Amino acid sequence: MRDDNTIQIICKAFALRVIKLYQYLKDEKKEYILSKQVLRSGTSIGANARESVNAQSPMDFVNKLNIALKEANETQYWLELLHESDYISDVEFDSIYADCNRIVATLIKIIKTKKENLN
Repeated sequence: MRDDNTIQIICKAFALRVIKLYQYLKDEKKEYILSKQVLRSGTSIGANARESVNAQSPMDFVNKLNIALKEANETQYWLELLHESDYISDVEFDSIYADCNRIVATLIKIIKTKKENLN
């Protein structure tokens, strides 16, 4: 499977995990601020990756994926805060953070490859 197809699949699966995490934090932990931030950035990753599918040019494609990468980095930050403030356990954090790291690594690989192909 091509990486640009893989990224669509893993970003959507991650967004669904983030939505469930948000619901858990809101309903069970009564946490409304950090959970909303991770919801916004965590679902934005896939939205920006999806926008890259209909990019107007190869550079637009790279730009859309760079935005997705920035959102993934922001999501890592919110997950770290949720973990370090004890809203999510070590096990919960390790699992979802690993998924986010996979997205970051895949985005970096796609962006790097596309830039190399442009030169």
